[in-house]
Amino acid sequence: MKQFNFHINFVYYVFALVALFSFGFAFPTVLAVAKIAFVAFIVLVVVDVYWLFGINWTLKFERIVDDKLSNGDNNLVRYLVSGLLPFKSKLVLIDEFPVQLQLRERRIQSDRNSLEFEIQIEEYIKPLSRGEYAFGKSHVLVFTPLNLVSKQVTFDNERVCKVYPSFIQYKKYVFLALNNRLKEVGVKKIRQLGGVTEFEQIKEYVRGDDYRRINWKATARKESLMVNHYDDEKAQNIYLLIDKGRMMQMPFNGMALFDYAINSALVMAGIALRKGDKAGLITFSNLIGTFLDANHGKTQINNITEELYKQQNRNKETDYLRLLKNVRTRIKRRSLFMLFTNFESSVSLERQMPYLKALAKYHVLILILFENKEVVELANSKVNGNKEFFDQALAEKQVLEKEGMAIELKKEGIYSIITAPEELSLNTINKYLELKSKGVI
Repeated sequence: MKQFNFHINFVYYVFALVALFSFGFAFPTVLAVAKIAFVAFIVLVVVDVYWLFGINWTLKFERIVDDKLSNGDNNLVRYLVSGLLPFKSKLVLIDEFPVQLQLRERRIQSDRNSLEFEIQIEEYIKPLSRGEYAFGKSHVLVFTPLNLVSKQVTFDNERVCKVYPSFIQYKKYVFLALNNRLKEVGVKKIRQLGGVTEFEQIKEYVRGDDYRRINWKATARKESLMVNHYDDEKAQNIYLLIDKGRMMQMPFNGMALFDYAINSALVMAGIALRKGDKAGLITFSNLIGTFLDANHGKTQINNITEELYKQQNRNKETDYLRLLKNVRTRIKRRSLFMLFTNFESSVSLERQMPYLKALAKYHVLILILFENKEVVELANSKVNGNKEFFDQALAEKQVLEKEGMAIELKKEGIYSIITAPEELSLNTINKYLELKSKGVI
């Protein structure tokens, strides 16, 4: 009986019959019509049930989804449905999506005009947190052209997928960096000011390469454009520091600032490694979490990805003194620290300023802060009425306070980025390339 379902048309017909029989008590002619309609209805239901349950037919189903999903991005889920039915059918697919996606009664309909069919249905899902996502069973409701009842076919295809930091963003930025095309996504083209470079290899020319580095002798031998490739003489240590404290739990478009920071950290690690630098990772709150030494080995990006996947927020106050002690003990070489954190007021920043100044004394420190886009839009909007004027005044105060933080940090020799969450990766890459071009790191 679990396979048997009524279509909404069945309910409509029943109500129509009830109405006819009700009128039939007053009008004998209507009663006769009602009896004929009732018999016809029973015959149609029997025929519908026979087509669905009395005849052997085949239906195949497959859900195709990657084992690893990208956090904060649209991930493709494909459904392959095929079969041979003795009637033209309508199919309704109901899939049991992971609870984290909050998708209830996800129905995908497909009308079939042929008896033998093979169809592909594509859906996109957007996870907003990392972790394990469990897909349940899939159900296909099969309807005949009569649309009175349906047969539910259930497929036991449960599986668990893991949602990792946004490797889609990572692949996009690293691919563009590999082909010198980062400016296509808004990364500024910055002129290299000095810097020590050494010859590394001759490679085939790709769009974006400096034409002044064309090696004409190699070009003549290969019969294709070849260029000299130079790398920085000395790799720098780039550490990505991620605050796991409670201030990073604030949501933006359904995703926590902490997860935006993790996605951006993965992208920055890929760009730094691509530029010949060493990438490391430190996560902290009231305790030190991960401490991954800077390295540029082939497995480093995989190590960083796995560590970022495991990170969890802690509803605790961040201990910058503990961070300072660990850094001074374990990192002796001058490095670039890209610190992802969030201060909502200048008072909270002032409490941590002594520790930030101590970090900046021995290392290049970039403090990456988030701006509230809704607050910025409110501060710049037109207002009507006293209440809206008061709200705008508060918004302007918050915006000015963030700008004041950047000024104070600059006075102490600390670089800063104040960015909207969705522009985080782009702005961090720009700042990194700017400092690298100036020889700061």
